[in-house]
Amino acid sequence: MTPPGAGTVSADTLKRAYLTMERLQRQVEEYERARTEPVAVVGVGCRFPGGVTDAASYWSMLLGGTDGVGEIPADRWDHRRFYDEEAGRPGKVYTRSGGFIDGLDRFDHDFFGISRREAMAMDPHQWLTLQVAWEALEDAGQAPSGLAGSRTGVFMGAASSDYVTSRIRRPEEITAYTSSGAAASFVPARIAYLLDLRGPNITVDTACSSSLVAVHQACQSLRSGESDLALAGGVNAVLSPVLMISQSQFGSVSRQGRAMTFSDTADGYVRGEGCGVVVLKRLSDAVRDRDRVLAVVRGGAVNQDGRSAGITAPNGAAQADVFRRALAAAGVRPEQVGYIETHGTGTRLGDPIEAEALADVYGRSHGSAVYLGAVKTNIGHLEAAAGIAGFIKAALCLSHAVIPPNLHFTRLNSNISFDGTTFAVPTEVTPWPRTDGPRAAGVSSFGLSGTNAHLILEQAPPVPPTPEPDERRPACVLALSARTESALTALAGRYADRLTDGDATPLADLCYSAGTGRSHFRHRLAAVGATRKDVAGLLNGFVRGESAPGLVQGEAGSSDVVFLFTGQGAQRPGMAHGLYDTQPTFRRAVDECARILRPLLDRPLLEVLFPDDPADTLINETAYAQPATFAVEYATAQMWQSWGITPAAVLGHSFGECVAACVAGAMSLEDGLAFAVERARVIQEHALPGTMAAVFAPEAEVAAEITAHRDRVSIAAVNGPAATTISGDRELVETVCAAFAARGVRARPLRIASAGHSPLMEPAVEPLRRAAEKITFTAPRIPLVSNVSGELWPWDQAPGPDYWARHVRATVRFSDGVRTLRGMGYHTFLEVGPAPTLLGAISDALPPGHDDLLLPSLRPRQDDWDVLLPTVAELYAAGAGVDWAGFDADYARAKAPLPTYAFDPVHCWPEPQPGEGWMGASATESTVSDGASTQDEDAPVRQTRASRRARRRAGRIPSAPELLALAEAERLDTLAQRLLLAVKDVLGSTSTDVGLDEPLTGFGLDSLMAVELRNEIGNTLGITLQITDFLGGATIRSVAGRIVEGLAATGSAPRDDAGAPTAIRRLPRAADVSADVAAGLLAELTGSAAHEPGTEVRP
Repeated sequence: MTPPGAGTVSADTLKRAYLTMERLQRQVEEYERARTEPVAVVGVGCRFPGGVTDAASYWSMLLGGTDGVGEIPADRWDHRRFYDEEAGRPGKVYTRSGGFIDGLDRFDHDFFGISRREAMAMDPHQWLTLQVAWEALEDAGQAPSGLAGSRTGVFMGAASSDYVTSRIRRPEEITAYTSSGAAASFVPARIAYLLDLRGPNITVDTACSSSLVAVHQACQSLRSGESDLALAGGVNAVLSPVLMISQSQFGSVSRQGRAMTFSDTADGYVRGEGCGVVVLKRLSDAVRDRDRVLAVVRGGAVNQDGRSAGITAPNGAAQADVFRRALAAAGVRPEQVGYIETHGTGTRLGDPIEAEALADVYGRSHGSAVYLGAVKTNIGHLEAAAGIAGFIKAALCLSHAVIPPNLHFTRLNSNISFDGTTFAVPTEVTPWPRTDGPRAAGVSSFGLSGTNAHLILEQAPPVPPTPEPDERRPACVLALSARTESALTALAGRYADRLTDGDATPLADLCYSAGTGRSHFRHRLAAVGATRKDVAGLLNGFVRGESAPGLVQGEAGSSDVVFLFTGQGAQRPGMAHGLYDTQPTFRRAVDECARILRPLLDRPLLEVLFPDDPADTLINETAYAQPATFAVEYATAQMWQSWGITPAAVLGHSFGECVAACVAGAMSLEDGLAFAVERARVIQEHALPGTMAAVFAPEAEVAAEITAHRDRVSIAAVNGPAATTISGDRELVETVCAAFAARGVRARPLRIASAGHSPLMEPAVEPLRRAAEKITFTAPRIPLVSNVSGELWPWDQAPGPDYWARHVRATVRFSDGVRTLRGMGYHTFLEVGPAPTLLGAISDALPPGHDDLLLPSLRPRQDDWDVLLPTVAELYAAGAGVDWAGFDADYARAKAPLPTYAFDPVHCWPEPQPGEGWMGASATESTVSDGASTQDEDAPVRQTRASRRARRRAGRIPSAPELLALAEAERLDTLAQRLLLAVKDVLGSTSTDVGLDEPLTGFGLDSLMAVELRNEIGNTLGITLQITDFLGGATIRSVAGRIVEGLAATGSAPRDDAGAPTAIRRLPRAADVSADVAAGLLAELTGSAAHEPGTEVRP
């Protein structure tokens, strides 16, 4: 019997089931969208044969039909020793040609924080990849330093290298850096280490298809959510004749020295080298970020030949299969594809097999032409980097809607038939055939070991137009930086050329892109101008060594900025009107103040600030002056903070301290404005009438002058050693001023209708305390310096009603406040007020030769932007962390292509010794690419440990008695200079620009080098240092300081009976090391520097 209700389902259950089905359906759709989402190519970096250094020069080369193949450079090997025109001769090659890049022996190791000593042990694959990856990120408008900690993946194709076998001649030349320097796994790892990337980091080695497989893996990682950004590509360097000899035996290398893809004259491939890296993003993310998209990857596939005619023989059926899989993954029909960048090696066997596979899938699907190209005809076969070279070419073709010519094509290979197909080999620049939909291209890359890859690319979607801005700044700030002065000069020249290249990109977009899309370094340059021509003129002048208004050069120091808030008296009708009209963040803040003040003032704030009649002086009345000044200063502070200039500390002057307290977080904006209104009202209603005046004389001298009248006039403020303000009875103030004037001392009245900080304020003290009791005060979040004491306000206390009541009567100790701030290490002062009245007082008080930076926000009778923008430039050049995205957040901006960093490379290639090894050049033939002798440069790599110890014994580190004999003031400087020599020694270069106050790790010092320094210092001075004393943020000066402290503590270097310093535990011989000792030493090393470059403690 069926129970009651059985077989029925409640409406609530059905509703829940329906909602669950809906949710699951949405999840499936979201998964499917993510799985098939197009991937955008947003940045490109490349170095290819033929002088190609970026995407623009690559495209120019392709369009011009340039052949980048040439003779084997003499700095690789003496090709004459291995050449023999007869094929098959053992140990010989029958070609002298290849595709080579310039400057492979040179590397800007300082830029990447790698010592020259380590750089010379690194495979050039790693050098090249670091530089090209950096350029790719810059081309994408992505500041590399902004990726730290991000899920950015790096996928690089790189085959095993012959660098070690080609450059190391003796076992003594093998160093602790050889293993990491030679391993292909370190090619992408160098990028992740440099930028602190946390996504997948993978080296792909599928022979010739490595880099295209790497791009495919990167796309998969983005679609799965494993990565949010990806760098993908490949690198290849031809460093020895080994592979060329092998391929000559095999017969696959072109005897003619040219790749003639699909041509009947083809006789093999040409080896080439280079590096290409693309920056990839999910298309939705690229659209969101308004990136420049070169092309999109719709889909792709990878497969294997399996068992073909031989392990290195291609499999046509497998190639056709990978084409079909890629088209299916992309959701693209064969007839939609108008161009295919083929593998196209130019071999008699490979070309016909590939052509047949292409014909099987693409050749008979539609009536319009399908063009087949191969960049190998321009630059040779780049092996592990071949796929990325073709990928970038295809992306450029899609972007420009043009197909470049194939080189060296005469007539079709007799073993290939295009009958019944629409295939064509372009021999001249060809416009892309018209299509009903977006342009699409295929890219192929087949590995010698059988791994095939095929990707489908599509033209970028149309870019929505940049909205016309409602407000415009009258000028812009271009910010440039570099690690060295020479690089900065070179970069300025590149930007000057970019600004005068004739394109229509707005200056504002170029400046925005330079600020947001670049990392910012120590050596800085900022140019302020209204037009591209103006800024280009400034940059060209800088290159010539000229200075000019609007151009600021500096070295980044402390980024700490003190905000100074002007008091009453600097206000004027129309102040900051230009900002209000053109700067939305400022306007929103003023409007918010106006809203809050509406019920508190009898006149609207904007009428007070911007009267129709410029002669209206209502703003000079205390009741309006203080809230109006508060609003402008608060809004100016908000604007600066939105630009990344946040106060490290704040100091106000008189009423300005109220604004400072608000900005510091001691009261809310609502309470701050209410207090400003009440303070002004109380003063106006209760204070006795009087005036104020500035007397340019010391406080003591002014105090003596007014002693007899202290009940009616007093010192209101001490602004500097000879800058004193008096306040009180008008007649007495005028009398005091006249007395000083008679002695030749300047004194002038102030534009203030009250006698602040004088005895005439006494009647207002109690009413002000009562008014302040209605306000909520909290402890400041930003260091606040008190006017009353001139000292830092206690961080855990709120300035309450008693303080503010006392404040209106007490002397303003502004000069003491500045002294306090300078004593705390602050030397950049930004006045956040309508006029720079405080900067003059500070300037007068500073000692001669000071390097303090005193900057205004606004000035009377000057356009607001004419003051603000040079201040932004000064702050940037001094090292302040300007947020350039915030600086332009209120304006419509677009990313624009810009020059990439101007690397400053040096020769880092250890040359084989004359006559050494089977590959070494003769003594008369050994050359380097720059034509300079490398004897001194390469010495660090060839030095034995014995020679290094001998140099140290010559006095790198001074002895303890030598140091203790010096005066205490000299000791630190002397030791720091001598340490500098030792540091340069372990870094492997005497030319490295190592600063005494810069982190040593920034120059490539790692844990291995730290151990060397520690042991040398210990053996010489008897001072025990830890490895961590040299790492992290340690500088030469900080290490010297630790040593001096240690010497001062001991007073000497006591020695044991054997003559060794007792404080030093000398490292035992290996045979004497117990397990416990070994474990202790390993723990010390791994615990202090497991992530330093060069360490061998990581598995």
